[in-house]
Amino acid sequence: MKNTFLKTLCVALLGILIVSCSKDDETPSFQKENFLSEFLTSTLFDEESDSRINSGDFEFGLEFTPTVKGNITSISVQLPDANDNLRITFWDTETKTALRTENVNVALADTNYSFDIDALALVKDKKYMITMNSNDWYHRTKADNSEVAYPISIGNIDINNYGYFSGTDQTYPTTFYDNYYAGDLAFDFERSE
Repeated sequence: MKNTFLKTLCVALLGILIVSCSKDDETPSFQKENFLSEFLTSTLFDEESDSRINSGDFEFGLEFTPTVKGNITSISVQLPDANDNLRITFWDTETKTALRTENVNVALADTNYSFDIDALALVKDKKYMITMNSNDWYHRTKADNSEVAYPISIGNIDINNYGYFSGTDQTYPTTFYDNYYAGDLAFDFERSE
């Protein structure tokens, strides 16, 4: 009887130990974040918008900083005209070098597209930029055309600035503005720790 009781007790303790150890090894799961909608609302750049089609080529987008370590897992984009070979680039802001380039097919105008990409790991508190090269975009401003104060914190992403470079070259933007945003380009970010 003692033997059976000890065996049962040992099996129960071993089961508890296995369950508690496996929970310690589990990686926490975090929600994906996409900043664009809240960025447009918080800056009031959603107050005035017009479509620019065939308005000159630009490399343009947003400088940003993740406040936690994580990964970009997809890109979202919407244009006022179709573009079957839209070039999107992720940049290292410090070195002004391209980290990754993705070419995507925006088949229909005024349609929000999401494109899964191989995870792009981001370092906490490091500055990056996402740009697209296009001659079509939505031009967004506040109703009073005033400037916004950067950075703008949205979830685990700080938006530092909006900038552009004129032309079709894959070149890091050199001109920055605080009173409008041209887009719409964003990404899904998933915290990893």
